[in-house]
Amino acid sequence: MALLEVKNLSIAFGGLRAVDGFDISIEKGQLYGLIGPNGAGKTTIFNLLTGVYKPNDGIINLDGKNIAGMRTIDINKAGVARTFQNIRLFKAMTVLDNVKVALQNEYRYSALTGICRLPKYFKMEKKMNERAEELLKVFDLDGQKDIMASNLPYGKQRKLEIARALATNPKMLLLDEPAAGMNPNETQELMDTIRFVRDTFDMTILLIEHDMKLVSGICEQLTVLNFGKVLAQGETSVVLKNPEVITAYLGE
Repeated sequence: MALLEVKNLSIAFGGLRAVDGFDISIEKGQLYGLIGPNGAGKTTIFNLLTGVYKPNDGIINLDGKNIAGMRTIDINKAGVARTFQNIRLFKAMTVLDNVKVALQNEYRYSALTGICRLPKYFKMEKKMNERAEELLKVFDLDGQKDIMASNLPYGKQRKLEIARALATNPKMLLLDEPAAGMNPNETQELMDTIRFVRDTFDMTILLIEHDMKLVSGICEQLTVLNFGKVLAQGETSVVLKNPEVITAYLGE
């Protein structure tokens, strides 16, 4: 059974069908790409998968459970985490605290416990610190745990955002244009990081990306979207040679 099975997913804004009959099937552990021209509906699909939008039609089965229309927080608890094209860190907080924010659901204590600094508070804080530092070490960020997130170089901010997403213990990670704004060296490092995350955390990854070097370099399967509809699906190398894809997406 696929980890993610989406069937006939659709949403309209006014009279515009932003996503129309979208289907996708992603196996556990797969590194899957979703590409298409600007305005094709890619981010809308991410918003549907994460509960930002509620679909007009369709089913989103995650590990056999239909999560379509659920609240964002409940979808996250069910096992879907995401990053954003424009990095959304708490830039006035430390690197460590950015990860700890994502651990709040797992390590919980009451407001009274926190205010009064009861023993459970110190126990939970210790556990959160340890877990957050473990994740930061994976991304070679543990040495910068006490600096403000805004002071990290751009590439490391991307890594921190991925580390924070992983702190929610997802089954599936959605990466929204992770290479946006990166230079070629940073993009290569990002490719290595994504592969490392997939292999180390046994993670299933769906990513939106315009950088074709990254897409062709790491994505095993690919779906191309155009005007809210699936234009092509299949093995990445085959899809990228599809004449319709070349015409619609690459502009040749």
